[in-house]
Amino acid sequence: MQRGTFQLMKSLNRNIILNKIRLEGPISRAQIAKDTKLTPPTVSTIVKELIDSGMIKESEQGESKGGRKPTMLIINADSFYVIGLDVGPKDIKTILTDLNGKVLKFQERVLFSPMTNHKLLDIMKAEIQQIMDPYSEEEDKIIGIGVGMHGVVDVEQGLSLYAPNLNLRNIPIKEELETRFNRTVKVENDAKALALGEVWFGNGNGAESVVAVNIGNGIGAGIVVDGKLFHGENFIAGEIGHMTIDMGGKQCTCGNYGCLQTLAAGPAIAEKAQKEVAIGRDSVLREMADHDLEKIDGKMVYEGALQGDDLCVQVLKSTGIYLGIGLTNLIHLMNPKLIIIGGGVSNAGDFLMDSLKETVQKKALTEAAKHTDIRVSKLGNKATAIGAVSLLLVELFQ
Repeated sequence: MQRGTFQLMKSLNRNIILNKIRLEGPISRAQIAKDTKLTPPTVSTIVKELIDSGMIKESEQGESKGGRKPTMLIINADSFYVIGLDVGPKDIKTILTDLNGKVLKFQERVLFSPMTNHKLLDIMKAEIQQIMDPYSEEEDKIIGIGVGMHGVVDVEQGLSLYAPNLNLRNIPIKEELETRFNRTVKVENDAKALALGEVWFGNGNGAESVVAVNIGNGIGAGIVVDGKLFHGENFIAGEIGHMTIDMGGKQCTCGNYGCLQTLAAGPAIAEKAQKEVAIGRDSVLREMADHDLEKIDGKMVYEGALQGDDLCVQVLKSTGIYLGIGLTNLIHLMNPKLIIIGGGVSNAGDFLMDSLKETVQKKALTEAAKHTDIRVSKLGNKATAIGAVSLLLVELFQ
């Protein structure tokens, strides 16, 4: 689908009719007119345009309230597709979904260092092309591409300003992908994309203020207020991984010392476990790693905890405490209704969450703050890619 067509579809959405159908369908034309205070002829004209564009379709007939049964309207979810990319420090996940966020295709590719801007863009283009190839006869149905990129992103220009874990700067993602694929491209920080995905399709659905925390090789947060992402003045709102927790702590990739992610991200979990095993602590990790301690990673620590290994359980518990301190600071600053934990480290589940919640309950100021709703993402390892898809859907439906 050409970029102009996407703009046309957006213009059809100059009022709330499309979103009304998305949220409340099946719904009748008369009900839309009643709820939106638009005149029935206006509703009928716009509905006809939306049906002609393929965005919505008529479904079953509704209950009669005296007279003819009304024809109900729903989103025509499989009429269009969206591509979403999660570009992390270690891999790229690419998905293709329908308009309801249903994942139709998923693929993953490992990134090897050292990486350059040119090499990363080439890999992204290859992944997008690969996911498009089976849909060559339906290519016009692919309305756009969303990218969740780790690090600091200039959303207006679609530019990756700084990807710290890849040590890259000023990657023109939007410009390169729009030129190559001639489709609308939206680029966002990965944690912010995760937050939006949770609001649209995950645990954040319906909540007005949500913070989604992405904990993997780094830690970032996406802040949603009144359904909209909050970016801050220079696009760094939510960089809680670089909140200083221990001034005398280890140096972070950002150059500062004692950042939260030096204490609680995936590499920190692995490093803590490696050090303890190296000084002689008894653990199943030694055998799991074939006595090569550098092989110990966060996933292995979780697997050890599942086997009841004391060291692994202790490492994850201490990680939860540090995260709890970081989230308490976040609660005191933002006071969100809901905090959602996503990213690879969130797979540790209760080993992490129990001590995290206990820490918040000990340290938060008020009784209500102590019981802030904190949940694990239900979108799993596709959460950020689904969030990247949501970047396009926000444009379309809101």
